[in-house]
Amino acid sequence: MDRREMLKGLGICAAAGAVCIIAGPKIALANELFVYTPKFQFPETELNNGLIRAKIYLPDQANGYYRSTRFDWSGVISGLEYKGHSYFGEWFEKHNPLVNDAITGPVEEFNPMGYEEAKPGDTFLKIGVGVLRKSDDGPYHFSKPFDVVDYGKWSSVIKKDQVEFDHELKDATGYSYRYQKKVQLIKGKPELVLGHTLKNTGERKIETKVYNHNFFRIDNQKIGPAYVVEFPFSLALIRNSRGLGTLVEVRKNKIEFLRALEKGESAQLFFEGYSQRPEDYDIRIDNSMTGAGVRITGDHPVSDLAFWCMENTLCPEPYIKVDVDPGKEMKWEIKYGFYSKK
Repeated sequence: MDRREMLKGLGICAAAGAVCIIAGPKIALANELFVYTPKFQFPETELNNGLIRAKIYLPDQANGYYRSTRFDWSGVISGLEYKGHSYFGEWFEKHNPLVNDAITGPVEEFNPMGYEEAKPGDTFLKIGVGVLRKSDDGPYHFSKPFDVVDYGKWSSVIKKDQVEFDHELKDATGYSYRYQKKVQLIKGKPELVLGHTLKNTGERKIETKVYNHNFFRIDNQKIGPAYVVEFPFSLALIRNSRGLGTLVEVRKNKIEFLRALEKGESAQLFFEGYSQRPEDYDIRIDNSMTGAGVRITGDHPVSDLAFWCMENTLCPEPYIKVDVDPGKEMKWEIKYGFYSKK
């Protein structure tokens, strides 16, 4: 079947060398430009390298799966399978695209920029989201709803084993950037790589932090003693921790579960103990019941480390610093290696 006919059958408008002008961001496939029509509620694409199959939602301010103001809109993975094992999926009971955490997969959040100095009614910036309006004098909290003043310009280039996202934004307060993110399945390997390039095109220095929330749900298994989360350093607890000693236990470099978590229960921990070497950005999650596991590595040092879980998901959350002078760019990469012990 001709590719354009296939896309047409899927409710996608495609035309060689042409742009279909309808609501939604432009999306390029090979030499064709197309956008999803409203036939599908949530625009998505599927990647496959012969070992891993992954489904990814595409940014769309009108019809996108995620349209809230907390997380970066790009690279939202709805599902990933390797050797019969699944790693991501909906962990909440009901989906609402405008709820701050109604999202799946290894999604990222940048800390806001310009919030503290902004007065109510003024704007501030979140990379991967847009220019937001400050609603009151209260401190920033990710659960607050914020009006979006400018979504910026999104585009996506889709290939068989990768999708490249591009987000450009210019803010009147002096912050501007071009943010590129590539979600790629590596040829011949059970690996997923998130590659990032952030170019500062504005007048002000970009200085913030970004972390990956890593909403894992391996083989749809409830969170409990079958799971172990392991780090390459001894974990030193800081700040108040919820669930420690009742739901989870920290044993040297591992987080282990004392029992299965029940509905409404959650644990939250904050750690030190990592060095300033990128080698400490190295996390393993294993499920002894199903034999599935994943290793997460990054090429930048960890700046902060949190862990959160509830009955349907567990989330190691490593942060890195983002520091980009005007006219400069920063690159970083996160790699996910999937494996099966059974």
